[in-house]
Amino acid sequence: MKLTLVTGLTGLLLLGTIVELLRRRQLREKYGMLWLAVLVVVIPLSLFPRLLDNVAELLGVASGVSLVLFLGIVFLLLVCVHLSWEVSALEEETRTLAEDFALLRAQIDADRAARDELVSNDG
Repeated sequence: MKLTLVTGLTGLLLLGTIVELLRRRQLREKYGMLWLAVLVVVIPLSLFPRLLDNVAELLGVASGVSLVLFLGIVFLLLVCVHLSWEVSALEEETRTLAEDFALLRAQIDADRAARDELVSNDG
């Protein structure tokens, strides 16, 4: 009973934290919705642990704890793959921006050199 209470309170605390981060715009909506979806599943299962055992039995898993651990690991692996994909896209964008910036800098330097040459030839 005590573990059920602690797990439920932890889920509610995380729910409040996610909502607050979304409200302050410190967490993007797509990630916030992902975590809220996880909490919508976790909170009821934490408050009604027998439900988890019934789901595990329905899926042919030995116990609810095994099911939670397996699903947790799969979820975290998917989050890692997604974040790796996001980082790769950001690295590509950063490289493109750096190249564009270098080209603009070269153009500005060339324009400045041409202007300085015109000023020196006129004077």
